Amino acid sequence: MDWQPDEQGLQQVLQLLKDSQSPNTATQRVVQDKLKQLNQFPDFNNYLIFVLTRLKSEDEPTRSLSGLILKNNVKAHYQSFPPPVADFIKQECLNNIGDASSLIRATIGILITTIASKGELQMWPELLPQLCNLLNSEDYNTCEGAFGALQKICEDSSELLDSDALNRPLNVMIPKFLQFFKHCSPKIRSHAIACVNQFIMDRAQALMDNIDTFIEHLFALAVDEDPEVRKNVCRALVMLLEVRIDRLIPHMHSIIQYMLQRTQDHDENVALEACEFWLTLAEQPICKEVLASHLVQLIPILVNGMKYSEIDIILLKGDVEEDEAVPDSEQDIKPRFHKSRTVTLPHEEERPEDPEDPEEDDDDDDDTLSDWNLRKCSAAALDVLANVFREELLPHLLPLLKGLLFHPEWVIKESGILVLGAIAEGCMQGMVPYLPELIPHLIQCLSDKKALVRSIACWTLSRYAHWVVSQPPDMHLKPLMTELLKRILDGNKRVQEAACSAFATLEEEACTELVPYLSFILDTLVFAFGKYQHKNLLILYDAIGTLADSVGHHLNQPEYIQKLMPPLIQKWNELKDEDKDLFPLLECLSSVATALQSGFLPYCEPVYQRCVTLVQKTLAQAMMYNQHPDQYEAPDKDFMIVALDLLSGLAEGLGGQVEQLVARSNIMTLLFQCMQDTMPEVRQSSFALLGDLTKACFMHVKPCIAEFMPILGTNLNPEFISVCNNATWAIGEICMQMGAEMQPYVQMVLNNLVEIINRPNTPKTLLENTAITIGRLGYVCPQEVAPMLQQFIRPWCTSLRNIRDNEEKDSAFRGICMMIGVNPGGVVQDFIFFCDAVASWVSPKDDLRDMFYKILHGFKDQVGEENWQQFSEQFPPLLKERLAAFYGV
Repeated sequence: MDWQPDEQGLQQVLQLLKDSQSPNTATQRVVQDKLKQLNQFPDFNNYLIFVLTRLKSEDEPTRSLSGLILKNNVKAHYQSFPPPVADFIKQECLNNIGDASSLIRATIGILITTIASKGELQMWPELLPQLCNLLNSEDYNTCEGAFGALQKICEDSSELLDSDALNRPLNVMIPKFLQFFKHCSPKIRSHAIACVNQFIMDRAQALMDNIDTFIEHLFALAVDEDPEVRKNVCRALVMLLEVRIDRLIPHMHSIIQYMLQRTQDHDENVALEACEFWLTLAEQPICKEVLASHLVQLIPILVNGMKYSEIDIILLKGDVEEDEAVPDSEQDIKPRFHKSRTVTLPHEEERPEDPEDPEEDDDDDDDTLSDWNLRKCSAAALDVLANVFREELLPHLLPLLKGLLFHPEWVIKESGILVLGAIAEGCMQGMVPYLPELIPHLIQCLSDKKALVRSIACWTLSRYAHWVVSQPPDMHLKPLMTELLKRILDGNKRVQEAACSAFATLEEEACTELVPYLSFILDTLVFAFGKYQHKNLLILYDAIGTLADSVGHHLNQPEYIQKLMPPLIQKWNELKDEDKDLFPLLECLSSVATALQSGFLPYCEPVYQRCVTLVQKTLAQAMMYNQHPDQYEAPDKDFMIVALDLLSGLAEGLGGQVEQLVARSNIMTLLFQCMQDTMPEVRQSSFALLGDLTKACFMHVKPCIAEFMPILGTNLNPEFISVCNNATWAIGEICMQMGAEMQPYVQMVLNNLVEIINRPNTPKTLLENTAITIGRLGYVCPQEVAPMLQQFIRPWCTSLRNIRDNEEKDSAFRGICMMIGVNPGGVVQDFIFFCDAVASWVSPKDDLRDMFYKILHGFKDQVGEENWQQFSEQFPPLLKERLAAFYGV
């Protein structure tokens, strides 16, 4: 028997739906309360579905709203719907999926999907067969409505549809969908492709069985007049390129021809989908051979796609030149993530590159439009193709570039500058001959009257910073720096941002080359403090921190400190403990403290105190939350992590002078808690600080060693690389301070360290730190460590041969020599590796050189002249030369 509404109840529900469309907040509140009350009645949901499916006399927005409220109820309480109510709703949905109104059809489709996602695909066995059956309906609305619902189900439950739990309905569905690729209605064709597309990336078996038919049907739709269909065809081909390139290769020539046309489609959504094809193709090994002959067509298309569209310019307020006084809207400011300290060693190659740095080079020159668009996609594609084809790209590009870079229309000139930046990485070698005349032109563009030209010029110049710095400084570095500093004080916020980021990149490349200009640079950066709105202030902190990292102790001049510190401390005092702007400021101060060393002393007390307070507050809040999660919020542990890192910076910068601050605080107690935190990043920063305090003021660390060492031992777990790395480093620093008193703790850590150094695929940084620490343990407790020599000597030698001579390397090698003294047999089988490691020293201290000499000659005397000759025959010539020259063997 069919459920019927009570007339009075129905009027009440309708009144509620009308009220909920009111803009008045008070009315909205009443509606919310009323909804809560009505949800106590199980058949309230029957009224809602009734309004959606049967009350054709009501206006569409009201009916649709009724369905959306019902959808929210299904989401929240479907499990508690009485079976008759659930059945009535399902029945009504299937009976009315072909409603005459497309809004109502879509609403019913959403409702069906929501019920299905509640684990109901298994409990509603007739759903898929009925929907598939409705596709055959002569009535367009029914077919379209059913397809709309199926598309949503395919999007939400693609894995489930290909599983045994449902008897693999895809085996029926995919062939069914393929039949509709030829339907006379573009909307239906589009639904059909979109449904099949959901299964490409997961390589669903039913689709793989029909893959040739699918591709054939796609080709047949290539020239469809409907943009939505063309977009779905392009999307399918891009995904197939990733998962079934084998099937596309025979047709690759015509697919590329097709995609060249579609990348120029007058519908931007189609063009964007097609442009993804080049990005994906660039990652395939066959890219070079299939694309080489098409570059002549492709390059101009990509370059053309890099122009700002009219709509971009409107959204970017491209005609607003001065906006520096307009406050930032808070939602424009992206959350920043602090990267915790990882202790690394200096290498032979002078500048350490950081492979973990996610923000390195994003081709993201226009952040506020961070929605992906044709311009960004074209630029990204050109960038990756430049990395595939290198110099071979230039003959297709250079003739175009000339016309673009000097074009009177600013939009075209701007796109040319973007092109130049996009190819910087891949085509650098080939660009070098042109740079002496291009760089001055770009520097000139920094003062263009159009803000968007000035900002892109900043970005492109930063991509060539490495070359600029390799030339004599007066040639390009000085003019570039002068102009960039002017742009940092530009009247346009987007230009300020681009200039600050570009300047940070230049700082990283130029390092101490900037020292002669420090006064001038600081004047500009400090002036910007008073000028910047919120978002750019955060980027300015980064530029100052990077400057400190780049010039180091050269910043420690009274004149510079006088300029820089007052504005930083003023900001520091303005910010509250719970303000996230503290993160970038703390990071910045951490770099500044490390660079200024003793110059930071006058400022260290309040900074130190506040960091300790931040750690203490966060720990307290975490404890409250763990005890009463219902009453307290979880703390943002980033406050604690950044504070620990700044304390590390202070300890490193002030050295022994940090002792008085540590003496007057409870930092060691707090550190004990931080080292046991559940969050890896907190532990990572704690161990870095522990190592720095060990170096700076061991008297305060020593009483805690018995408690700390077991914690350090349990964190020698390479699952968390950076935690493990910092714990390892801290143990090594503790060894050097403890000396022979380290003996009771050796067994707690040694086995883990030996296991780590022998693991395959361990990152280089961790291997090096592990080797140093094993060497240091052996230095202070040779009797305990030497028996294991044979288990680690080979990886120990190979991981330390690339580090520069320094204190850490020195202590580690002394340790290895002492262990060889205790257990010479442990090194015999791998002696060639030891020889190689010794030869990696450029200038060891005299007494260390003597230790090497004794071991090498001792070994030679032990095996005898003849055996030594045979043994040293295996040496590479360079090694042979060095050992002969330095040690006379």
